Amino acid sequence: MTENPELTIRPATEADLPAIVAMLADDPLGATRESPEDLTPYVAALKRLADDPHQHVVVAVRGERVVGTLQLTIVPGLSRKGATRSIVEGVRVHADERGSGLGTRFIEWAVERSRQENCRLVQLTSDVTRTDAHRFYERLGFTASHVGFKLQL
Repeated sequence: MTENPELTIRPATEADLPAIVAMLADDPLGATRESPEDLTPYVAALKRLADDPHQHVVVAVRGERVVGTLQLTIVPGLSRKGATRSIVEGVRVHADERGSGLGTRFIEWAVERSRQENCRLVQLTSDVTRTDAHRFYERLGFTASHVGFKLQL
């Protein structure tokens, strides 16, 4: 076994949920909205996502360990001459892997998959407090072009 085994990006499975939810909860924002002690709602959500061909929830695995996750959603549209776009959500990298290049590999995967899906635009949102993430996305060619709004239901 090597010190740094090969990294694989693959579709997420129910068995990956404890690691995924732990990563989602591992920051000040996620700690207030995720519940790693009760995976029931996440199991149902992953099933809905897996049944939708426009949803791609993936994990990065090094050796046998899940070290990252992201969701890519393909959205057909009318604007931009009927263009299809993709939305990147829930990008998380395990604390032990930060700075390893995994985040870059994830975004490269999402962009390439978006091209395969004939998307004309890749978009994402990042909480206003995540300034390090903003710099990361800008380094990868994304531009802060819109103001986002949310309505909690």
